[in-house]
Amino acid sequence: MNATKELIDKLQRDILHWQGFKQQGAASAEAIGLGAIECAFPNGIFPKKAIHEFITVEPEHSAASAGFIAGILKTLLSKGGACLWISTSRTFFPPSLTAFNVAPERIIFIDAKEEKEVLWVMEQALKCGGLAAVIAEVKEINIIQSRRLQLAIESSKVTGFLLRNDPQKLGSNTCVARWKITPLPSVLEDELPGVGFPRWQVDLLRVRNGNPGSWKLEWVADAFRPVVDVVEKEEAVVKQIAGHYA
Repeated sequence: MNATKELIDKLQRDILHWQGFKQQGAASAEAIGLGAIECAFPNGIFPKKAIHEFITVEPEHSAASAGFIAGILKTLLSKGGACLWISTSRTFFPPSLTAFNVAPERIIFIDAKEEKEVLWVMEQALKCGGLAAVIAEVKEINIIQSRRLQLAIESSKVTGFLLRNDPQKLGSNTCVARWKITPLPSVLEDELPGVGFPRWQVDLLRVRNGNPGSWKLEWVADAFRPVVDVVEKEEAVVKQIAGHYA
């Protein structure tokens, strides 16, 4: 009985490893900086050797997703390499990357004529171990195409991101996670002019072998930080006062 359980546990660990999930012992070294969100993934580690899918229903969702991914790129690019960004109609503003401490020259933009070229270029790029990440903007992707992308990264360990702008065709695929990033109103800091820090509603709609959920994050001092609502702050203060007089 114990031998059978050990065999099953080993198979589960092997499957998670093949799918890009690392063991718990590597959590501190492999942390991507997303805080509590990373706990939604198996072993509490953001899977880098995998494809992540982002659903962008509206143009503002595309902008929010790009900003969120830029925050992740800060960590992915910290160990060297470059990133490829592939699309048929480029709308991203490269200088905005500096807000996330990412040098624009580290991103190579490739303009394809057709969407099928986007997927082909992404597949070839994912085989290059010298890249830190590959991002592609596509309308749809089927399970066979996504499987080809996953096979391409099994030896290169490159992280892939898909920005999907056709929510009507969300079929099954092999992507490790499906995200939806929605912009939230920023809040001005006391006595500071201009606009506040970028904020997002982060919905992890689907995660393989993990736990979907929703979070609110903002980008402050080159890092993701959870957003605490006014009500939550007031409740925390009340609890602190109550604990002081208990």
